[in-house]
Amino acid sequence: MMKINIKMLAVGVVALPFLTKAQEQKDTLNTNDINEVVVTGTLTERYMATLPVPTQLITGESIRKSGLSRLSEVIQEQTGLITVPDYGGGEGIQIQGMDAAYVMILVDGEPLIGRTAGTLDLSRISVNNIDRIEVVKGASSSLYGSEALAGVVNIITKDPEHNGKPSFSSGFKLGSFNTHDASVNFEYGKNKIAFGIYGNYYDSDGYNLSENKFTQTVEPFRNFTITPKVKIRFSDKLNLTAKTRFYNSAQDYKAQVSDENYQGKSKVNEVNYSLLLNHQPSERLKFTYNLFATHFKANEFLNDVQESLFEESDYNQWFFRPEVRSHYKVGKKNEITAGVGVNSENLDRSMFESKAKLNSEYVFGQFEWFIKDKWNVLAGFRYDHHNQYKSQISPKLAVNYRWTDNYSMKASIGYGYKAPDLRQLYLDFTNSTIGYTVLGYNIAEAKLQELKNQGQILNSYNFDFSEPLKPESSFNINLGGYYKKGKWFLNYNFFYNDITNLIDNKVIAQKTNGQNVFSYFNIHKIFTYGAELSASYRVNSHLNFSAGYQYLVAKDKSVIASLRDGEVFARDPETQNSFKLKPSDYFGLLNRSRHTANFKVNYTWPSIGTSVSARVFYRSKYGQLDSNNNDIIDDFDRFVNGYFLTNLAITKDFQHGISFQVGANNLFNYTDKANISTLPGIQVFGKVMYQF
Repeated sequence: MMKINIKMLAVGVVALPFLTKAQEQKDTLNTNDINEVVVTGTLTERYMATLPVPTQLITGESIRKSGLSRLSEVIQEQTGLITVPDYGGGEGIQIQGMDAAYVMILVDGEPLIGRTAGTLDLSRISVNNIDRIEVVKGASSSLYGSEALAGVVNIITKDPEHNGKPSFSSGFKLGSFNTHDASVNFEYGKNKIAFGIYGNYYDSDGYNLSENKFTQTVEPFRNFTITPKVKIRFSDKLNLTAKTRFYNSAQDYKAQVSDENYQGKSKVNEVNYSLLLNHQPSERLKFTYNLFATHFKANEFLNDVQESLFEESDYNQWFFRPEVRSHYKVGKKNEITAGVGVNSENLDRSMFESKAKLNSEYVFGQFEWFIKDKWNVLAGFRYDHHNQYKSQISPKLAVNYRWTDNYSMKASIGYGYKAPDLRQLYLDFTNSTIGYTVLGYNIAEAKLQELKNQGQILNSYNFDFSEPLKPESSFNINLGGYYKKGKWFLNYNFFYNDITNLIDNKVIAQKTNGQNVFSYFNIHKIFTYGAELSASYRVNSHLNFSAGYQYLVAKDKSVIASLRDGEVFARDPETQNSFKLKPSDYFGLLNRSRHTANFKVNYTWPSIGTSVSARVFYRSKYGQLDSNNNDIIDDFDRFVNGYFLTNLAITKDFQHGISFQVGANNLFNYTDKANISTLPGIQVFGKVMYQF
């Protein structure tokens, strides 16, 4: 049920531009130039125009004017980025047709953990204190290691400044489904010390797209985030940044099993600790010492109607990483970066027989070479040494050629990998209701023998567990560039990814109860290719249009081979007769849309301090279910139809740092209750902001 009066919202939208006149403010949405934007996607500060790798920038100002609250909402508005739900109900990021499990998410350069269902839930991240988001597309393991197989998303938060002036900002947003989003941010810096603290509280009654009266699609929840940050400038050559992030979440948890109702809670606690020491002994040489630790803990439980415990699961993960980097300038522009570090991770989970551990050491190097004013070459590598699986070497080579100030071409070739996760290595799970068993690769042989000794195995199949499970790997090619002329700006990129050793489960034995025992193996080989195109037209300093489009093909090589050999069949739903499928009948991988697009309009009315942000997005149909049970998504399977979404926000800036915002996400109330659980319909909101 909507908790905001839509008629009142409509009146506010009409009246807002004519309210009290405010001071003219500069709109950074329309004044950013690619030659002036500094990004850190190569671990060094670079102008975006000189980067030889495909990079996308989302500014904090554009986020503020959009009225969005969570990272998942921001990501789904970007060209080439798609949010996809996982099995746990959260949403991850799909880049270049590759799953969210292969995208590394960083906050201020530090990794997020807690992939309880294979992906990171983006709703954990509040966006109200974000300075910018940098997205590096394509294999990036040469710098970032495992999980950067598809790309990297680095969320960079605001830094307190040493300017001797206190800064305070706050905001409160009220939206549909009784959603509250409240934030405060305080900063003060003088002389050698700068301090900042950010807090956010977010809750909602959730929503229900089903007919069930007991459970909801999204149950009521609440969470809060607190992030203190301290910067100490000992001298011009030595400074220290210390940051902690606390996140706590609680959500109602309900389930129905055999017509019985159960309810409980799902809780998450996360804390990050980061120490970053920068030492620059000379103009050419700089050292960075980084110590990072993070702890993610989740607990779920269900009680029956008598309040007796029915089911409980725990997830307790620690990650620890010390790292040292050095940067050395060669000449005026060229720079050598080298680093060494250690990753230590352990996970204690209800589905694990004992605590699982992963340890690795790594070294990396990178050379950025500027040849006159035209050419820029980036060459890098990383070596990761592991004990639980095969070690990896990840190279990368990228070139940027600046034909003129208005035209640039870039190309990159890279290698990415994703290490087997602890679930794939150490899971020990038996479904108590159905009776099947899933075993991690590293324990499968011993546990299978244990089941045989207990008389639970009817048949077992001959699988070799002597060699370590291989990391999933990707060979990535990008070819793109940009073109500027007058008020036009055009950016393009063609990409290709060849992914091998994808990990999936296979049956290793049959139990006496008729169910199977599964384990994980390197099975699939897939590829993705496509193109991204984005363009903007700045009519003047107040009005800007932009549009983006991605074309994507994502398929499995083994399926293509089987289709060519005439080994894949489908059943006619009317006649029930089987027929042989042609290669052209193969649509591709699950949850991949062939076409996605967006169109955005940003208008600022300086004389009355009002801005309008309107965005329209399109996603074409995508496969959801192998309904004819032939293990592929073909043209005769179940698809989710293509759809449009429209978001609108109007911001009015008053004097004395006060702003008011109204808007609506999914303005035309699109829903697909049977297929898309993340679209609850129109979500209207009002927001008040204050800053001094």
